[in-house]
Order: sequence, then structure tokens, then C-alpha cells
Amino acid sequence: MFQRLFNTLTGGEKTTAVENLFAHSTPSTDFYLMIVLSVLMATFGLLADSSAVIVGSMLIAPILYPTLGLAMGMIMSDLPLTSKSFATLFKATLLAIVVSALVTLLFSSQIGQTSGEILARTKPSLLYAAIGVIAGFAAAFAMAKPKLSETLPGVAISVALVPPLAVVGIGLARFDINMATSSLLLFIINAAGVVFAAATVFSLMNFYIKRTVAEATVKEEEKKIEQVEERAETSAK
Repeated sequence: MFQRLFNTLTGGEKTTAVENLFAHSTPSTDFYLMIVLSVLMATFGLLADSSAVIVGSMLIAPILYPTLGLAMGMIMSDLPLTSKSFATLFKATLLAIVVSALVTLLFSSQIGQTSGEILARTKPSLLYAAIGVIAGFAAAFAMAKPKLSETLPGVAISVALVPPLAVVGIGLARFDINMATSSLLLFIINAAGVVFAAATVFSLMNFYIKRTVAEATVKEEEKKIEQVEERAETSAK
């Protein structure tokens, strides 16, 4: 049973999984654009107390990838990979909070009482830690196994990393420190649970042997970003 769960991946499948993970977690313009769009949807959904809109924001949010990338870098004992994934996650977190705060300030005249969706994300507990761990296991399996990759959107909904960040921004815009700190703690609990569980799965699947593939993929993606920036500068001239 144990071997069927963790030792069924071929070397090629592991290579593909690593390449896909770090390609999606590279801090490109597209990555940050999707962060902005997802947090805009989340913020408006929270302010309007619309669960459907909030779910939509989770589906398009790419923040799960650098979180998994952080777990992968850790089990590979690769400090540069771990640092880059952490930096990407940190920048995405700051961007999400700033965008949410700005939106809240711009639409302050349209906002009524604090919605139930907002309040629900200001009550961190061990239950959310358990949810994060389970979601982390699911996300790691879905990322590693090709047949399960189509379940990643559902996993992203269960992890729900973006809505708490949006609530942090809403709290800061309202000068509600308790709201901001509580929702930030919820985000940290969820993210930590995902990283712990994903690192466990990746370790049991022996992804360490694909360290060179991960390093090569990151370098290739960084070159692509540099080429895009160079073309943009050239066209601007």
C-alpha cells in the first residue's frame, strides 16, 4: 500500500512534475497579474459577502505554486531554490495585501457592515491547521501525479490562501489591527500546513534526486523573464 502511494512515479514523471511546479511558481509578469486579479475578486467578494465570487478568486490564484515550490526546495536541501520560492511567496503576499487595502479605501463609501465572509476569516484555529495539512497532501499528490493534476483547482479552493490576505488588506484599510493580525495568522497557519504536508509527500516520493532538474528549470524561466524584459525595453525605444 505504501509503495503504491509513494513509489509509483517514473523518473520522467518526476522530471515533468518538477518542471511544471517551478515554471508555474516563477515570478513573471503573468504570475503577478493573476495575483492582482485573484485578490481583486477576493476583496470584492468579501466586501459583497459573496461566497461564489470568493471561490472564483481561489480558482485563478497562482499562490499555491510558490508554496509548493518552497516545500520542494526544502526537501531538496537547496537554499537558492528555497530562498527564491520564499521570496516569490513573500512578494505575492505583500502585493495581495496592498491591492486589497487600496480597493477597500477606494470603495469605502460603498461598504456597509463587516460581512460574514470577512468575519469567518478572523478566527484562526487548529482546525485550519488540519485543513492546511490535508490540502497540502492533496496538492503535492496532484502536482506529482499526472492523472490527478486536474484536481488542483479543487485543492486551491480548499487551501484558500488568497481570501485571508484580502481580509488583512481590508483590516489595514479600516485601521482594524485585530482583523488584520487574525487573518494574517490564519494565512500563516494554512501556508505552514501546506508546506509541511507537501514537503512530507515530496520527500517520501524521493524528489530529492531531481534537484538538478529544478535548478535548470528555474534558470530557464529566469532567462525567459529577462528576454521578455529586454524585448519590452527595445519596443519602448
